[in-house]
Amino acid sequence: MMEQTNKERSLVSKVMDGLVTGIVEEKYGAVLPPQDVLSKEFDVSRTVMREALSMLLARHMLDVRPKIGTRIRPMHDWRMIDEDVVNWRFRAKPDPTFLRDVIEFRVLIEPRAAAQAATRGNASDIAAIRDAFEAFRTSPPGEPGHQTADEALHTRIVVASGNQFFQQMAAIIRGALSALKPLVEQPPGAWDEAVKLHARVVEAIERHDAKEAEAASMAVIDYSMSRLSVAMPDAQTE
Repeated sequence: MMEQTNKERSLVSKVMDGLVTGIVEEKYGAVLPPQDVLSKEFDVSRTVMREALSMLLARHMLDVRPKIGTRIRPMHDWRMIDEDVVNWRFRAKPDPTFLRDVIEFRVLIEPRAAAQAATRGNASDIAAIRDAFEAFRTSPPGEPGHQTADEALHTRIVVASGNQFFQQMAAIIRGALSALKPLVEQPPGAWDEAVKLHARVVEAIERHDAKEAEAASMAVIDYSMSRLSVAMPDAQTE
């Protein structure tokens, strides 16, 4: 019985992932096909399809309208404080407005989280941040572990803030780093500068210097944004 339940959950997750891929690739247009059609497309029971659709409805990604069917809601309506939704949203091709919002989110959260990490972080938190920085420092762009190391460093700083809401938003920070990285130019010397800027944040946290940690975190974001691809100039914020 339990095995069957786990199998069904896995199937629902796969169907959800497939539906989201179709949505972000604009395969379905504005309205999803009827459930029977989707069940055949994914080769699953109506029960599994209904559960998958209900999960997307709960995340504000779909809207059921009488005589219209299941409408796909605009991405800005999606419930972002949900790790699955965050990952799915970042899977879509980034547009200037979305990137602007991502930058503004980072500016709002990361510097404050760094300041709080400097004030509230315990020895274990700070050691985890230092370990993540060492992995980051030794994994330059192009190496397999670079993205993971970058995300881990930023995530551990947010976690060390001790703020429950900031911690819940760590998935958005990871998604933001993943979305922005390919669009940021990498001129000669960029990596050395990035390491130096991140080191400044980590060292300020280790010294429990909240003001410096906040300023250093803002400097990291400013530096990244200053090199944002010229292809996305509308993403810049004031």
